[in-house]
Amino acid sequence: MGSDGGEAGGGGALHGLRIADFSRVLAGPYATMLLADLGAEVIKVERPGTGDETRQWRPPADEQGTSTYFLGVNRNKRSVTLDLASEADRERARALIAGSDVLVENFRPGTMERLGLGHAELRDRHPRLVYCSISGFGTGGGAALPGYDLLVQAVGGLMSVTGEPGGEPVKTGVALVDVITGLHAALGIMAALRHRDATGEGQLVEVSLLGSLLSAMVNQASGYAVAGVVPGRMGNAHPSIAPYETFPTADRPLALAVGNDTQFAALAAALGVPRLAADDRFRTNPGRVAHRAELAGLLGERLRSAGADHWSGVLLAAGVPAGPVNTLDEAFSFAHRLGLPGIVTVPDPSEAEAEARTGAGPSALRKSSRQVAHPIALSASPARYRLPPPALGEHTEEILGRPDFGDHSDQAP
Repeated sequence: MGSDGGEAGGGGALHGLRIADFSRVLAGPYATMLLADLGAEVIKVERPGTGDETRQWRPPADEQGTSTYFLGVNRNKRSVTLDLASEADRERARALIAGSDVLVENFRPGTMERLGLGHAELRDRHPRLVYCSISGFGTGGGAALPGYDLLVQAVGGLMSVTGEPGGEPVKTGVALVDVITGLHAALGIMAALRHRDATGEGQLVEVSLLGSLLSAMVNQASGYAVAGVVPGRMGNAHPSIAPYETFPTADRPLALAVGNDTQFAALAAALGVPRLAADDRFRTNPGRVAHRAELAGLLGERLRSAGADHWSGVLLAAGVPAGPVNTLDEAFSFAHRLGLPGIVTVPDPSEAEAEARTGAGPSALRKSSRQVAHPIALSASPARYRLPPPALGEHTEEILGRPDFGDHSDQAP
């Protein structure tokens, strides 16, 4: 594996793994950030002058004017600028790849091949390289299609099941397909590395936005694959469970996630209407699904008598999954109250060194960055926050000037 490049803090489950990251926007950068949090050294290759498109996606921005979109998926990375239209910089890219364990790219299919950086060409030179290619619609008939999350949500069926019955199709509030694809890419990379550990052989990992979405449609996709059911929009209701949706209360909506008959009986008792659990229409889940509208009316009548926080406390105490519909600030506050790491501050090591030399106060940490915490807790090798998101080309001279730059000894057969 590649060296750690002397990263401050070091360590982590993936310490010693080097990733040449040619990806941009969201799916690829999210995958490589997760791996970087776990100790991998990620070198982000960007176009000179503009860099990753998300650097310009603002507002919102931080105090320095940097896009929070970019900041959200690029910590623990170093930025190198290379003009891949230049043969000299393509040679530098090849040297970077030669010293890396993993390459990640999400250019339109065929782009890396035209640059002489495709998997087939690199495989012969570096047989241990794990090459992860992320596309919108694969490398076959969909190769020329632009891979944007909104487009995939539309053509991939997600929007057809999102929104109110009879209303317009609605996209999710975040680029969920990109995020899911990033997770699949990270999983594929780790599986390929495990195979390489066992055999010494690298391989091509291909992940598409459309394929990831179809897999992530889980029960809806299975309903079609197995039973030929084409689902539609149901608002916040669930096609197979009831009550499993939001209900109005005296102030704001309350989510009820009643997954079995025992929970429903507890719900009916807590609401003061135990007779509902004995009603033949509602006694079993299939019955509740069949009489969803009648049940929702009866529950809503009772829930409107108090606020969401009141009912949440009452129902959770009775063992009924329930909670208010929070805004994002309320969601982070909730996580904090539960002891979950919602937001962390990532200091800039170079600024910390300057503070130590000059005796300046914490204000010297101008590039410290507030970040959303890594979601995986590992007891022995937890995620580490070593570097804030990089400025464009911030580490070009450092990386290209390394004595081990281009060292491909670990990639030998």
